[in-house]
Amino acid sequence: MVAVYVFNNQGQLVGPVESPRVEVSDADWRNRLTPDQYHVLRRKGTEPAFCGTLLDNKLHGVYHCTGCGLPLFASNAKFNSGTGWPSFFQPVAAENIAEHADRSHGMTRVEILCARCDGHLGHVFEDGPRPTGRRYCLNSEALNFTPQESLARLADPAAEPLVAPAAPDPAPGSIAGRPIAQAVLAGGCFWCTEAVFEQLAGVVDVESGYTGGDSATANYRQVCNGDTRHAEAIRITYDPQRIRFDQLLDVFFDAHDPTQLNRQGADVGTQYRSAIFFADAAQKQTAEAKIAELTAAGAHVRPIVTTLEPLGPFYRAEEYHQNYARNNPGQPYIQFQAVPKVCKIREKHAAWVMPGDAGRPAP
Repeated sequence: MVAVYVFNNQGQLVGPVESPRVEVSDADWRNRLTPDQYHVLRRKGTEPAFCGTLLDNKLHGVYHCTGCGLPLFASNAKFNSGTGWPSFFQPVAAENIAEHADRSHGMTRVEILCARCDGHLGHVFEDGPRPTGRRYCLNSEALNFTPQESLARLADPAAEPLVAPAAPDPAPGSIAGRPIAQAVLAGGCFWCTEAVFEQLAGVVDVESGYTGGDSATANYRQVCNGDTRHAEAIRITYDPQRIRFDQLLDVFFDAHDPTQLNRQGADVGTQYRSAIFFADAAQKQTAEAKIAELTAAGAHVRPIVTTLEPLGPFYRAEEYHQNYARNNPGQPYIQFQAVPKVCKIREKHAAWVMPGDAGRPAP
């Protein structure tokens, strides 16, 4: 975890707050970034002078890390240094920038990196303007820009207020006179699992929420601590005449890695565990049979660690989390984590995807 400043869903910079470090494999970085971005962020490269796309940007707003979305610099600290690279005299918060000695190329400089993902940004020099006298020299490829009026798009879950839902939501009963069913599943961050399932034909609604703990801790800030027993889960309301529970489980096991214990990639903690919360004996038996089927088929190299837990109260997450991927398609986490999962399911289970979603770009 790192203590950094982030934006809330009102577009306000708040902090310091605890945020998980972004640690992924080199192969994942290559998939996430363009070749130029990878060259700069992960291989400490430098783009040619006067060629960066953000050098002459004069719009008001915030520059954030291409790798993880952490806000780094604001337009009111940008100045024309004449060097050919975007230059700033101070970051939005000192906590968001890490500095290290760089003795490469036969010289001694101070390298600056993103404090959350360790992405290389550039260097800082002591020849800048007042009031700091510093010149943070950045590569455009290390930065994305968001205009001032759109800063709410950078809303970070670490900025969520400590508010618990008053009570679990009641379950709906029927649609057009036909009975409907529900399934509660947990497969890592609920932003990703929600986006995967809401594209399926026969799925009426998908809600992000918390289950496994009690009502006093059913809020994002406390769940993120990993000690509430809650899992980030989704409640799927579906028409069993159009899609069956076992088919939902097929999608569930394809959309995440059920062999990772208490984590999904860089999201680590019991709140990210792989779990099926069964509502009755039939759901439990179906889940047990599905796990046995996948195990017998050798679908995974490592053993499946998905837990089967009796369903207790489901607490709907804060409204900010509902439909997050659809509402925030440009958010870096959504682009790097949710979109590949959505696309995988569209390709592997194309017959189960709603026609309107099949031809639409992923969130």
